[in-house]
Amino acid sequence: MRKILYVLFFQCLAIMVMAQDPLRFQNEVNNLVAGDSLVKKKKLIVFTGSSSIRIWNDLKTDFPNHNVLNRGFGGSEMSDLVYFAKPLILNYKPTAVFIYEGDNDISAGRSVEVILANADKLVTQIRQQLPAKVKIIFISAKPSVARWQLKTKYEDFNRQLKQWTTTKKNVLYVDVWTPMLDEKGEVQKDLFMTDNLHMNRKGYDLWKKAISPYLK
Repeated sequence: MRKILYVLFFQCLAIMVMAQDPLRFQNEVNNLVAGDSLVKKKKLIVFTGSSSIRIWNDLKTDFPNHNVLNRGFGGSEMSDLVYFAKPLILNYKPTAVFIYEGDNDISAGRSVEVILANADKLVTQIRQQLPAKVKIIFISAKPSVARWQLKTKYEDFNRQLKQWTTTKKNVLYVDVWTPMLDEKGEVQKDLFMTDNLHMNRKGYDLWKKAISPYLK
């Protein structure tokens, strides 16, 4: 019995270490940037972050009047984007960057302080490498049926993220949490795929409406 417990402990430990290792995304990032020679970089706007960005397949058609590029990588956390900032953001020299991270961080038990510390590292990288006029827009964590039990943690994260952005120049916050709630303050269940975590077209329509003003 003790041997089994030891095995389970080290398996869990290995999973925790792996979950924090950004190199687990190396192949995915390599595939994303493989076609970079075809990317039109004039007035480019980069969308990056976890799977809510990655599976936004209609991103270009949702914003047809803008040169947008999807560089989401599923399952990522804020620290992963810090690690891959150069290939996924900096190399494109975008005029604006939309970032969706924090959703998986909260689900994995990361503290808001740790997430914001990584967000600060990310902003610092961008400011060091790109012009100060480049807008950095953080998209709030979304509500979901699958993670509704973490509602208060997400609300706290969003509140602190919004406040944090006000301390930075040309760093903005987009609220997608509120539009995805019903009149009773509950998450709208018809916005999601069958996994109750990732959004369907109706969910992305709400995101499109919330984000559009920040593209002007």
